[in-house]
Amino acid sequence: MKIIHTDLHRLRAPTTELSGGELVAPFECPERVEHILAELARRGRHEVVGPDAYGLDPVLRVHDADYVAFLQTAWDEWRAAGNAGEAIPTCWPSRRMTRMRVPRHIDGKLGYYCLANETSISDGTWDAAYAAAQVALTGAALVMGGERAAFSLCRPPGHHAAQDMYGGYCFLNNAAIAAQSMRDAGAERVAVLDVDFHHGNGTQAIFYERADVLTLSLHGDPDEAFPHFLGGADETGAGDGAGFNVNYPMPPGTGYTVWAEALDAAMARIRAFGAEAVVVSLGVDTFERDPISFFKLTSDDFTDYGARLAGMDLPTLFVMEGGYAVAEIGVNTVNVLDGFSGHSSPGTP
Repeated sequence: MKIIHTDLHRLRAPTTELSGGELVAPFECPERVEHILAELARRGRHEVVGPDAYGLDPVLRVHDADYVAFLQTAWDEWRAAGNAGEAIPTCWPSRRMTRMRVPRHIDGKLGYYCLANETSISDGTWDAAYAAAQVALTGAALVMGGERAAFSLCRPPGHHAAQDMYGGYCFLNNAAIAAQSMRDAGAERVAVLDVDFHHGNGTQAIFYERADVLTLSLHGDPDEAFPHFLGGADETGAGDGAGFNVNYPMPPGTGYTVWAEALDAAMARIRAFGAEAVVVSLGVDTFERDPISFFKLTSDDFTDYGARLAGMDLPTLFVMEGGYAVAEIGVNTVNVLDGFSGHSSPGTP
């Protein structure tokens, strides 16, 4: 399997995250990718290649142009306003605040476009997010060009980013951009299967009123887990998209038996939908020792569900999302790829 990767992800190196009432070192960090690359090199089963350049047009097929312009300039505006730290919003257009337009001041712009303020904007954020989108687009092109599967090792992740909102460590929705590019390349029906612990709220929002992209998400119950305000089983799409969004929320302590039943149900929906290609939002924060999640999957479970995904026998693009047990992220991620490729051993040291 070809792995698409760029060192430009390192430009996204924030130092602050609001967690538990404290500013802490971010859980989403450059070391995540380094551990995955090291495990790929250790096993030597997959080829790592760089991304091609596709420009902004495919990004703008998914994201609002004014939002993209905000991401491009937010850091410079923040610094020009005299701020010394990283950009974190302090005010949002919440309930009963009806002035729903973009303020001129950077403080207001941050609040308008942000869905969760654990995610600061720092120097290099835009460049890394843009590069991650090119990584996703390259993987999509490989799969549409005849590869059975590819893995876009994107960082920052993307599935929380909606048309015009960032948060949850996400700025551009890499999986949605890839899925749209597959549609534009001729695939009539594409499925996006999100196996990250957290609900793919951004992906759901982007495709919620469309019937050509089936979105499915296996995740922690939003009554108990971020992003809290989307991800219920009763959210099934609207308008033309009615019936084409499927959520599988699960409670704290969920183990692999229950999780795999949801995966099997999701794959059955994908088959019934008639998908011509699948984008897998691959978050491995379902791992039992992940610090900000509550599922109980083991490293061997990732190998098994990789093999299950292969059983769909569809062109498949894996797009990296979450996973914050940094020491184990390499093993767990590559276990999925190896399981998909037919390697039964989890490959642990």
